[in-house]
Amino acid sequence: MSQRRVGPRRRVRAGRDRLLIIIPILWIVAVSVADLLSPSDIHLGPLLVAAPAVTASFAGPRTVGLIAALAVISQSVIGLARDPDELLSANHEAQIISLVLVGVMLVIFCVLRERRAKELAQVRYVSETAQRVVLPPLPKTLGPLRVASLYLAAEAEAQIGGDLYAAARTTTGTRLIVGDVRGKGMTAVNDAALLLGAFRVAAHRRASLGELVSYLDRSVCWDLMEPGESSRYGETFITATVLDIPDQGGRVEMVACGHPPPVVLCDGRPTTMDVLHPAPPLGLGELAHPGYHVDSFPFEPGSLLLLYTDGVTEARDGTGAFYPLAERITGWVEKEADAFLGRFRADLMEWVGGHLDDDAVMIVLERPPAPPT
Repeated sequence: MSQRRVGPRRRVRAGRDRLLIIIPILWIVAVSVADLLSPSDIHLGPLLVAAPAVTASFAGPRTVGLIAALAVISQSVIGLARDPDELLSANHEAQIISLVLVGVMLVIFCVLRERRAKELAQVRYVSETAQRVVLPPLPKTLGPLRVASLYLAAEAEAQIGGDLYAAARTTTGTRLIVGDVRGKGMTAVNDAALLLGAFRVAAHRRASLGELVSYLDRSVCWDLMEPGESSRYGETFITATVLDIPDQGGRVEMVACGHPPPVVLCDGRPTTMDVLHPAPPLGLGELAHPGYHVDSFPFEPGSLLLLYTDGVTEARDGTGAFYPLAERITGWVEKEADAFLGRFRADLMEWVGGHLDDDAVMIVLERPPAPPT
C-alpha cells in the first residue's frame, strides 16, 4: 500500500483521536466534581476507572497511561479535598491501587494490540505483494478487447487464495484461463502459481487449444506433487476454463474442465455458454484419459463476455439461497467492461451482506462495436 494512500488516512485518524480524547477528560472532571459535591458517605471515585477503559478503545498505550495517571491524581485530589486524613483511609487506598492496576493492565493490553496490528499489516502487505506477483491484474486491453478484472478474497488478512486467471496474446487472438484450485491456504496459492506458469509458457507454443489443455493437465498431474509424493496422485486438481478469443471476430473456442460456464451478455440478455463435451478438471486427465473436445460460441461486437469462479455462483444470501447470476444481470444496460464489473461487484456484495465465504474471480471482456464505415 503506497504512502500516498496511507498518509491521509493516518492524518484523519490522528485528528479523530485528538477529538475523542476530550471524552475521558470530561468524564474525569465530571466525576470529580460530582464526588466533591456529594455527601461524605457517597463515593463516586470508582467511576473514574471508566476513563482509561474508554481511552483504550481508540488510543495507544501512551495516551491510555496518561489518562490512567490523571484518574489516579483526581482520586487523590478528591481524598485531600474531602479530608486530608481520609486520603490515607483504607477505602481511598483501595480505590487508588485499583486505578493503578487497571491502568497498567490497559497499557499492557494496548501494547499487545498494537503489536498484533503491526503483524496483521505485515501479513496484508505480504499477501498483496504475492497477489501482484502470482495474479497481476489483467491489462485494460488485450488486442481489440477491453478488459476489467477483480479478485475478491474471502479472508481479509489473505488477499489471495486458490482462484486464478491469466491471459496471453497470440498472433491471431487472446488465450485466457480462469480456474479454481481444490483446497485453500498457501498450498492452493502454490498450485495456482505452478499452473499459471505452465499456461504462460505454453499458451504461445501449443498450436491448438486441445494441445494446450492436455499440456496443462500433465503439468498439474506431475508438477503439483512433491518428489516421492505419489500418494497425492489424483487428489490435486484444478477446475478451469481455457478460451481462445480471435481478434477478427468469429467464434470463441473453449475447453471447460469442470468449471462454471461463461456468460455472454448482449443488449441486457445473458446467455450461458454450456459445453456439449465437458472435460474433467486439470490433474485428473491421466485417470479419465479424455480427448479434449473444443466447443465454440459467438462473441459479437457490442457484447460482454463474463468469466467467473464458483465463489460467485455459490455465494449465499441470508436465507442460504445461491446467487442467481443470469437472473440478476438480466436487463443490465452497461456496455463498458469497467462499469459492468463495478455494478456486478456491488450486486454480489449486497447479496451476501458484505462478506464472501469463498474467494471469487470476476472478469468482464468487452468487444467494442465496429466503427461505422
